[in-house]
Amino acid sequence: QVRLVESGGGLVQTGDSLRLSCAASGLTISTYTMAWFRQTPGDEREFVARIFRSVDSTDYADSVEGRFTISRDNALNTVYLQMSTLKTEDAVVYYCAALTSAFGSRFPSQYHIWGKGTQGTVSS
Repeated sequence: QVRLVESGGGLVQTGDSLRLSCAASGLTISTYTMAWFRQTPGDEREFVARIFRSVDSTDYADSVEGRFTISRDNALNTVYLQMSTLKTEDAVVYYCAALTSAFGSRFPSQYHIWGKGTQGTVSS
């Protein structure tokens, strides 16, 4: 079965760091563009970061660029999102997604494979 399982969410203070993991099974992440999205209840799912299938180049939303880093370990078939200098608006549910294209997309509707999400909570 194709599965993406997020983990690493938790409670941190403003300014702290947190690393999220996305463990894949049933697919090889090196053949997919992998991405992270996030969503606040009642809002639309928004793009956070992606790492391209063909190369290790990355793309970030303006709201997180310079603070977040997406990476992958192909040997472990796992994608990571390192979050730093966390803000209260970062305290939402984060989702891992995969797309069979060279560069992926910033639009969540184009992704077919999703994890179930992990909750990040940021306090003052």
